[in-house]
Amino acid sequence: MATSRSHRPATRSRGIPEATVARLPLYLRALTTLSERSVPTVSSEELATAAGVNSAKLRKDFSYLGSYGTRGVGYDVEYLVYQISRELGLTQDWPVVIVGIGNLGAALANYGGFASRGFRVAALMDADAALAGKLVAGLPVRHIDELEAIVEDNQVSIGVIATPAGAAQEVCDRLVTAGVTSILNFAPTVLQVPEGVDVRKVDLSIELQILAFHEQRKAGEQGQSPDGDVPAVMPA
Repeated sequence: MATSRSHRPATRSRGIPEATVARLPLYLRALTTLSERSVPTVSSEELATAAGVNSAKLRKDFSYLGSYGTRGVGYDVEYLVYQISRELGLTQDWPVVIVGIGNLGAALANYGGFASRGFRVAALMDADAALAGKLVAGLPVRHIDELEAIVEDNQVSIGVIATPAGAAQEVCDRLVTAGVTSILNFAPTVLQVPEGVDVRKVDLSIELQILAFHEQRKAGEQGQSPDGDVPAVMPA
């Protein structure tokens, strides 16, 4: 059984900036695609384009990992996949519990990319007793009353919250008390956690609002008002 609760990736102790850590999954996704195509090496420019960053930033990021590539050859794809996977802690098993099995929670449970990226869904949980025992993605939904026992039995250190906003903080508190130290939050609310607990928030509505801002700005640059009308010309 993995001792994931006490074992943390070494990125912080090695002084890798958080901005670099945030880009490592982008590089890994691009490298995995190249690996699946049996591409042996890749230049910094090609990999940067595939990951959506500039090549200078990529080379700087890789310098923190001790990878500098070979002039005229580039980076060894398979070695980089291993190196980044190891740095992110993906070479071990990470049990995950998903709390809130509505439409979003069920979709997350059915996501096929967890296992291939080092994550194992240990349990699906919900407060609705009517869902208990129902199979979702091949796993029976467990009642929230079992949360503490499941976290303990499976040594879960990562929890996913996909509940309504009103229930998210209580679920978060219970996860933290049970020993979970990292939380991925899909609920539309800000969670309060003690020091030492990491929270990553995913809010699709915020991302859409940011896109709306950019669309509005583009419309303004084209001489249109946000509703698409051409603004009236003011007299001189």
